[in-house]
Order: sequence, then structure tokens, then C-alpha cells
Amino acid sequence: MPEKQQHTDAESDTNNKNMSGTVSWQRFSVPYEYPVHFTDKLFSTENPVLLETLTRIEPKKRHRVVVFVDDGLLQAKPALATEIQHYADHYADSIELVTAPVIIPGGEKIKAELHFIEQMQKVLADHHIDRHSYMIAIGGGALLDAAGLVAATSHRGIRHIRIPSTVLSQNDSGVGVKNGVNLFGQKNYIGTFAPPFAVLNDYDFIRSLSQRDKISGMAEAVKVALIRDANFYQWLELNADALAVFTEDAMKYMIKRCAELHMQQIAHGGDPFESGSARPLDYGHWAAHKLETLTRYHLRHGEAVAIGLALDTRYSVVCGLLAEGDDERVCFLLEHLGFKLWHAGLETKNSDGEPEILRGLTEFREHLGGALTITLLEKLGQGIEVHKMDDELVSQSIQWLKNRHA
Repeated sequence: MPEKQQHTDAESDTNNKNMSGTVSWQRFSVPYEYPVHFTDKLFSTENPVLLETLTRIEPKKRHRVVVFVDDGLLQAKPALATEIQHYADHYADSIELVTAPVIIPGGEKIKAELHFIEQMQKVLADHHIDRHSYMIAIGGGALLDAAGLVAATSHRGIRHIRIPSTVLSQNDSGVGVKNGVNLFGQKNYIGTFAPPFAVLNDYDFIRSLSQRDKISGMAEAVKVALIRDANFYQWLELNADALAVFTEDAMKYMIKRCAELHMQQIAHGGDPFESGSARPLDYGHWAAHKLETLTRYHLRHGEAVAIGLALDTRYSVVCGLLAEGDDERVCFLLEHLGFKLWHAGLETKNSDGEPEILRGLTEFREHLGGALTITLLEKLGQGIEVHKMDDELVSQSIQWLKNRHA
């Protein structure tokens, strides 16, 4: 009997090995690269940047192009569609604008209603835009997020050129690799990581912005300076007067340096497609994203981020990471630039009487996957990752902001 049992066990081992089979690992890497231009008056026929971008890979080909334009941008610059058509006509040997620029809603509306995604995809299909054609999107960050999703999912990837028209999109979202729209009440629930073919930052669009939009975009510059570049943070403090009145030289440097720091983090931070749990570029964003939804997007993204930065900077102090007084220093800079650092949405309670803002931590973790990872500050210019936040200290930090506002 013992010999019989040994024989049966051996047969079982052999059968298990046969069932499990063998593994062949598939490994390859794909290098990504794309230019980010900083220019002025992009659609002047004397400016070759767009032409050179379209002809970069195939210089002797006539390139088919569809252009989507933010409706809010057209209200501010009603001649833009004519300028685009004139540019294409001037360089007709290289550019075929297959239809007049297509007007698309900007702002959070385009991210909240999925039929706009299908509408844009239908334009591409109707005009037979293939993977060797170009889709150009001109507008703010919300439109660029949606257009990037359209480009990434049509024919599994159409060449996509982003032309950001706001401070926020030129110095942050427009130069990155993320695309997405909102679904199920969650910000950017459906989306992709797909780098653009090129990013063309035209400062002329900044001139047409409202003061509110100019101010809003500066929050991301403060954010990236706080976590990555103490020298840039000091520059922001020293140039706050110039930035507060939108002096062009100061605005241009702020946009360019902020964009460079975002690009540096994406390229050299070790996790460009955010497969891990850390997202340092989202410092202050766990609360900001929740505030946007709580206020039904009456708060602009940058305005919510400024409040989130102030909140997490104060939290960094009360939990013992950051020196006392640095929170006031950060708040003073943000307020000097024009931000208000309080909104009643911070005190919204759920049906159980608990602060609704704290739900932002759970949603942030769910969006990341894995463990909760929040970036805080241990110095101005140096971020640190933590994996828990104390609800009571968050509440104390909110009260501190409220007291400052009173």
C-alpha cells in the first residue's frame, strides 16, 4: 500500500505540471517623446511652429487635419476660426483642413456628458481621419482632457496636437499624458494615459483670458513649486506683485517653469502612467476634487486647488512635518495672487452628520488603487508621501482656514 500511494502522488505531480504548462514572457518598451513649444501668435502665417509640427514626420505630404475649438475661446477670440482657415490656406501644399473648425463646449460640461465624446468621434469618422492624419484641439484643460480621450480611442490612437488656451492648461494639464472625462459622479473616471503628438503653447490666448481664469491657473505653479522647487517658490513670492497684475514677462516665465517641472516629474519621476499609488503632482487635490463636485463646479479647478494647497499645508504643520508659520507664508502668497482660501463647501455634512470633504480621501484612494498615498510638505519646496490622514487634524485644519477667513 505505501508503494502504491507513492506512485499515485508522483503521477499527480506530473499531471499538475502538465496542466500548469509553461510561461513565455513578452517584454518590450516603447519610447515616448513629444515637443512642447512656447510661442506667440501661433496662427500668424509668419509663425512656422504649427507647419513644422504637422510636417515633422512626413515633410513632403499634404496632411489631413480636423480642428476642435472650445466655444468659450471663440467668444473671447471670434476671429480665431478665420485665422485657422487662413493659415491652412496659406500652407495648402502641406495642410488640408478637411472641414471648418468644429465648435465644442468647454469647461466641465464637456466632461460631464459622454455624448460629446461620441460627437467628436463621429466627426473623425465622417471625415475619414486615420492614424496618419491629425486631430487638433484648442481650448482649456477640460476640452483637452476630452479630446485626448477621443484621439486615444479612435482607431486606437490618432495623432493629437494640443493647443492649450488657459494658464492652467498651458502650465499643467496640457503638457501631460492624461486624458479623461467624468462618470458616475467621479472626476476623470473614464480615461487613458496617452501622450500627445505635440503641445503648442500660444501666449496670445492668455491675453484674452478673464482675470479669474488667469488667477486660477497660478495655483498649479504654487503647487509644483511647493513639492519640487524651493527656488521657484521663492521666485513666485518675489514676483507676486507682477503676477497679481499679470505682467507678461512674469506670466510667461511662470507658465514655462511650471510646465517644465510637470514635464520633469512625468518623464523622470519613475511612474509616468501612475501604475503605483503615489501622485505627487496631485498635492492638495484630494480636497480640491471633492470641493469641485460639492460646489457643482462653481469653483474653478485652480480655485479649488488653492484651497486644497492651503488645507494640506496647514495639515503638514499640525501633524509636525512642516515648520510653524510656513502655512501662513503659503496662504499669504496664494491670497496675494488673488485666491480666496475658504468656501462653505468645506463644512458640508452628509446624512450621518460627517464632513463630506473627508469622502474625498476615500475617492482619491479608490481612483489611485492600492494604499492611500497623500503628498504633504516637510519643507517649502520638498514634498513627502504619507499613507494616512487623521480626520480630527483635517477638521482642525479646516477650522483654521475658516478662522483666517472670518
